[in-house]
Amino acid sequence: MKFGWTANMRALQKRRMLQSLALASTMIFAAPGSAGGISGVDVQGDRVVVRFDERVDGASAFLLDAPRRIALDIDGAQMGRFNFSPGNGAIASVRQGQLNDGTARVVLDLASPATLGNAQIAPDGKSLSFSLQNITDNRFRSEIGRGRTRFDAPADMAARPQKRLHSISVPIPAAARGVALPRVQGANDGTRPLVVIDAGHGGHDPGAINRENGKREKDVTLAIAQTIRDQLLRSGRVRVALTRDDDRFLILQERYGIARKLGADLFISVHADAAENSDAHGATVYTLSETASDREAARLAARENKADIINGVNLGSQSGDVSSILIDLTQRESLNISANFARLLQREAAPYVPFRSAYHRFASLMVLKAPDTPSVLFETGYISNADDAAFLSSREGQEKIARGVARAIEVHFARKLAMRGGAAGG
Repeated sequence: MKFGWTANMRALQKRRMLQSLALASTMIFAAPGSAGGISGVDVQGDRVVVRFDERVDGASAFLLDAPRRIALDIDGAQMGRFNFSPGNGAIASVRQGQLNDGTARVVLDLASPATLGNAQIAPDGKSLSFSLQNITDNRFRSEIGRGRTRFDAPADMAARPQKRLHSISVPIPAAARGVALPRVQGANDGTRPLVVIDAGHGGHDPGAINRENGKREKDVTLAIAQTIRDQLLRSGRVRVALTRDDDRFLILQERYGIARKLGADLFISVHADAAENSDAHGATVYTLSETASDREAARLAARENKADIINGVNLGSQSGDVSSILIDLTQRESLNISANFARLLQREAAPYVPFRSAYHRFASLMVLKAPDTPSVLFETGYISNADDAAFLSSREGQEKIARGVARAIEVHFARKLAMRGGAAGG
């Protein structure tokens, strides 16, 4: 028995050493920059506080077993000299390393199985706190399977806009009242589902612009929307309408309002994303949620929801808090259908369109607010990326996007038809 116990201890020590070496091998020791250095880890009762000497951008966490530990990846942080206050002993030890120039990792070795909850970053961005919740071994192992949990810095910590080097005057058009409904195309026998395709931006609102070649989001989205329409009409399985078929401006309520007035069965708003990092690329599908899935989704919602505002004038006559959307209970079915379609769109379009690894995101996007119409916002790629911009603006790229979207739409409605048939047969 003694020999077996000694062998087990040696195996555990060897495993810990290998894990430490693996952690060290993946970490790059970066020179401190403007990011926040880790200055302390304090355990106060069941609350853990990680302190920084400057603000950080966000964080994520995941659980690891054998031995049990919590790993925290902190964006905008650097390794630093820190104090560890163990408190009640729930955390046996703390380690740190640098994953890359902008992300530090803190590893908390647990004295007993636990998970974290109520994670938040302080308004000044200089501390991250969360609670430790004791759980069973079985629950701990099941929590590991859930993967990574993300939590973001407060929205008011978003990077300040760059200093304006020049200004321009833009004439403000009158907001359309009682906008004319577009023509519905396709066999109008009353049985085929209706899909409304919305080309994002338009008119005085160019959307995102590629700084190198001047490609504008409003032009790309219109071309893609028209190509999707043509692809769907060739299949003959659905009816189609475009919210805009030319270079015109529509406020956000008019876009989803058209879909509602036409009684659309599905609403797809087509966009092309942009980022300061020109390497960012790939497509993303957004569905409606009160809470953004991550900081990037929150920023996109803040940007897109202000499409109605020019020179401080809100053409949509909305309240000032355009980012706040309270989801009514009647929207639950539409939200579930929207989320299912988002996953289907990625699956069917992936052979034709490059997607981001985190392809489905959630945000409080005004254009998806229709309570009774399943809706998605499809960011077809990054117009700020050279390869994506070339793909989105090419005829071949637009045809591939249209083919993928059409496949997803056809499968979506085929499923609905099969479900109705099964219910009738039952």
